[in-house]
Amino acid sequence: MELRLFFRERQQVVFSFAYPVIMLVIFAAVLGGDERPGDVPFTHYFLAGIAATGIMLTSFQAIGTSIATERESGQLERLQLLGTPPVAYFAGKAGQVLVTTAAQLALLLPLAHYAYDVPMPADLQHWLTFGWVAVLGALAGTVLGVAVSALRGSAASVTTGISAFAIVLQFFSGVFFGFTELPSWMQQAAALFPLKWLTQGMRSAFLPEEAAAFEIAGGWEHGRTALVLAAWVIIGAVVCVRTFRWRRADG
Repeated sequence: MELRLFFRERQQVVFSFAYPVIMLVIFAAVLGGDERPGDVPFTHYFLAGIAATGIMLTSFQAIGTSIATERESGQLERLQLLGTPPVAYFAGKAGQVLVTTAAQLALLLPLAHYAYDVPMPADLQHWLTFGWVAVLGALAGTVLGVAVSALRGSAASVTTGISAFAIVLQFFSGVFFGFTELPSWMQQAAALFPLKWLTQGMRSAFLPEEAAAFEIAGGWEHGRTALVLAAWVIIGAVVCVRTFRWRRADG
């Protein structure tokens, strides 16, 4: 049902699938000849960030805004009256996010590979890294999207706040620039949020092993990446259980 509802919203569908592709095309056209630390071509480095921000778009941002809209329109209240368990509702949202994320990446990766000669993960191990990073990132974004949808205010104000936060977080997390090029205070702030670790995990899947030496810690930190993303999944789930409501607080 969640998938059917998602694909009925044509503007959201177009934005979710077109945004990563458009950003890749624009930045490749402007900065395609540049290199990042370790002599990594910009398009190779940038693909990891745009894949990560696409996952955040279809999870955190899309889920947060859609639930706020559904609550304001009364759809959630009708689901409650029908006896829908909150867990079933959350599971439906998570399933929709995983399917749409897979479809988004299936569109983005071939474009990057065939249009810009960006190498894909080198072997099975790198593909597995890509898989668990994407799944943990999508789940973290989903539960956090559910959590922030409970913010007070109209659906329009919640949407504005979520969108503004997502844009700022992209710049802090090294999506559009090399992470080592950011001021140290930005790096420290970004390390508190999952997008930085999602982006770093994606770099470890797409970039050569020697590129790990140019990360802040001098390595990919797979263990810490998994721990932080899993921690955010748990934190987000706890917040969801405690704050989720079927009706607006002022209604």
